[in-house]
Formats: sequence, structure tokens, C-alpha cells
Amino acid sequence: MVDLSTVIAGVPLSNVFFNAAGAWCQREDELQALLDSGAGSLITKSATYEAREGNPTPRYAPLADGVISGGGGSISSIGLANEGYKYYLNYARQFDVTRHGKPLFISLSGLSLADSVKMVTAFAQAELSGCILEINFSCPNVPGKPQLGYDMNAMDTTLATLAPLIEKPFGIKLPPYFDMAHFDQVAAVVNKYDNLAFVTCINSVGNGLAIDLDTERAMIKPKNGFGGLGGRMILNTALANVNAFYRRLAPGKQVIGVGGVVSGKEAFLHILAGASAIQIGTQLMEEGPPVFDRVKRELESIMEKKGYNSVEEFRGKVKTL
Repeated sequence: MVDLSTVIAGVPLSNVFFNAAGAWCQREDELQALLDSGAGSLITKSATYEAREGNPTPRYAPLADGVISGGGGSISSIGLANEGYKYYLNYARQFDVTRHGKPLFISLSGLSLADSVKMVTAFAQAELSGCILEINFSCPNVPGKPQLGYDMNAMDTTLATLAPLIEKPFGIKLPPYFDMAHFDQVAAVVNKYDNLAFVTCINSVGNGLAIDLDTERAMIKPKNGFGGLGGRMILNTALANVNAFYRRLAPGKQVIGVGGVVSGKEAFLHILAGASAIQIGTQLMEEGPPVFDRVKRELESIMEKKGYNSVEEFRGKVKTL
């Protein structure tokens, strides 16, 4: 048997897979389904200070049939619908990492620095065991709120405030970057903060437009049909971001890969690019929590055929020409 276990921010996971923040994780019943699944961990919906209904529906649409076989993707503009940070704080207080055998990641997305300060302070004061914070710098679908991850100075200022408050190892969720200079600039900011232990990349590719041929209408309602792209179509952008940060981050800092994972093949490629763990979003939405058992089996099969006994044996070892 091959070993799919990993360690993120000093916390062990039985396997590398869990959900992407935003997929199957807003309410306790969804989180329970993740606990009952083959995922090695779970992360909550990105929480704001107050509960939010999010954008009007329809706000999510699959873009092709046959996603499992390797095609398609999704477009979404959820608008940070969530139950408010206190809901997830109460959940975390009751969470027993020993009983569940999985650590809990908490995603926070303050709409202002003041909100973020209040939320991270509350979680820090709760002294939760087996709970890891991921601060979302990359929601592209809140009207009037640009992504913090594209403003290097604002990101640095925010981290300078939040990192000392969090104290423990934590991570940030990043948008996709498309310029080598931006990889350099973001990595320089991340490397300044010792307890910033990981980056999660990528969030959806922002502001795509999907149009139905028959009706000649946009496929989602918010923002005149503009929304974030996910699924198989963003795999190569995700791999580039994973590898770019794997090469640039200081020793000990990690990358969690997300984007385009529909099978064990894409999971293997994420690890080869440098990912220490893998989140699944669109495919989880389409297939449900059983996706984790399937992709685990497929990744194990690929590793066995290639002669790898653990993910550490090939992590980050992509070859270049």
C-alpha cells in the first residue's frame, strides 16, 4: 500500500485530499458529510463577520457534461454566502480532532481589515486544538470588493496586522497570477511572515462569462453573468501557480494545490508540481463526497505503477526541458 499521508502547518493529515473552501462546507450537515467521507481533512466556507445570503441565484452552473471523464468545469458567483464567523467558531469549539481523525481548517474572509482582526482574535483566544486558519485573499465575486491578493501593498499591510494576532501557523488563499513578476512579489510578501505556513492556490479564475447557445443568455445571474471559472479547464493555470510558489517560498513553507482535479491523474500532477495537499471544488460539487474515495484509489494506482511509496518521493520533482 502506498502512503498518501501529509503534514500541513505541522498538523498531520491521513491523506492529501480535502474540499476547497466554498464546496460542500457551508452548514454542519455538509461538514458532517465531509467527516464521513474519505477526505483527509475539511475546511469551512469562507466566513465573514456577519452572515451573508450571497449573490442572487442561479449563481453556479456546470459548463459541460462528463466532468468525471476529464472535461468541463464550472462558473460561479456565490458572493461569500456563509453563516457568519460565530457559526464556524462554535463548530470549531465542538470539533474533536482525535475523535474525527481529521484536522479542521477554518476559512475567513473579512470584508474589511477591522472585521478580519475581530475574527482572527476570536479564534486565537479560543485556543482551538487541531484547527488551522486559512485567510481568503481571493474572493472574486463580491460586487464592489476587489481581490486583496492583487494588491501587494494591501496584502502586506493586512498580514503585518493579522500574523502576530494569529500567532500559530496559518495560510492564505490566493487568486491565480499570470505574470512572473507577480509570483516574485507575492512570494516576497509571504516569506516575510514566519508563521505564514502555507499558500492555497488557486481560487477560481475570476470574471469569465458563460453563455447558453440555445437561450442566448448568460448561465448565471449575478454580475450580468460574470463569475469565477473552476474545474478541469483551469488545471494548467493551477499547476503553474503551485509550481511557481513551490520554487519561490522559503524552506518550510508549503503549497496546497486546488484547481482542475477531476481524477487521480490531476492530483498526481499537483503533487509533482509541488503541492503538499490537494483541495477539490468543482468535482466535489458535481459528484459529492464520494469523490474522495475515488480519487484516492486512482492516485494510489498511479503511484503503484510508477513505483512511488509516498507522496514525498515525487513532490515538486516535475522535470523541465
